[in-house]
Amino acid sequence: MKIRFLICSLFIISVCEVKAQENFSISADLKTESTNNIDFNATNVAVFLQKKIGGKSKIANTLEYSGLKVNYEALPYNFHTKPEQFNQMQNNFEYLCEISEKTKFKVSIIPTANFQNQLDFSDITVMGNLSISQKLNSKTNLTIGAGRTTIFGTPKITPNIALDYKMNEKINFKIGFPDSKISYSNNERNQFSLTNIFNGNFYHLDRNINMDYNAEKAVLSQMTSALEYERNVEGSWFLNFKAGYNFNKKYNLSDSSNHIVYDYNTGNGYVLGIGIKYKH
Repeated sequence: MKIRFLICSLFIISVCEVKAQENFSISADLKTESTNNIDFNATNVAVFLQKKIGGKSKIANTLEYSGLKVNYEALPYNFHTKPEQFNQMQNNFEYLCEISEKTKFKVSIIPTANFQNQLDFSDITVMGNLSISQKLNSKTNLTIGAGRTTIFGTPKITPNIALDYKMNEKINFKIGFPDSKISYSNNERNQFSLTNIFNGNFYHLDRNINMDYNAEKAVLSQMTSALEYERNVEGSWFLNFKAGYNFNKKYNLSDSSNHIVYDYNTGNGYVLGIGIKYKH
């Protein structure tokens, strides 16, 4: 209990330091992913806070919890190693600075705890990234950076690059890696988006469970292409809907050296999601 309290305190301390914000949002969403053999159901809750400090700097903090449940009923055989519940607590602290009128610098530090059921200090991993954005002209912006991420499952140093182009007041393009997006807004209440995202995660398995193959982590990754719709239903309240498909879906167990010890061979499958957000 003491360990759980201390870790939770680590994640909320930065939220307490940036109270009285100029920007605030809270969101919750549900997502289901179905494959040939296994179904994944995820829930997510996030609180975002942002504040200007001085004329050219800004800090932001996002505190987030996500839970993932795994259903193995479609597996064609009885396999003993079937972890059914995973959890993640994550705190993303960002600092943004205007170096010049056209150049911006951003750094983020992301402590995250990824665990099965029992939370421990050893479950904490520190992620982060660093990027520079350059305004090329009135409609085009280029961002280049790198960070320690889990887009391929386990933590790795990966690049990020994005070219943002605003065609007009209704259409925006973002082409890059790991995220690409085309968005269209026919009025101030509706926004339609076509997205392509490389994404993944990992979870430490409970030590007191006798796992087959000496597995210590569950690792997931995929490339998700989706159509998304966001509706401003009233005032500061927004609803969003998502329908898409996961390509190159991977779900496996790995040992302490990140060697794959078992592959569930999930296959690809569709993804559906719904969420609600309050912005102020």
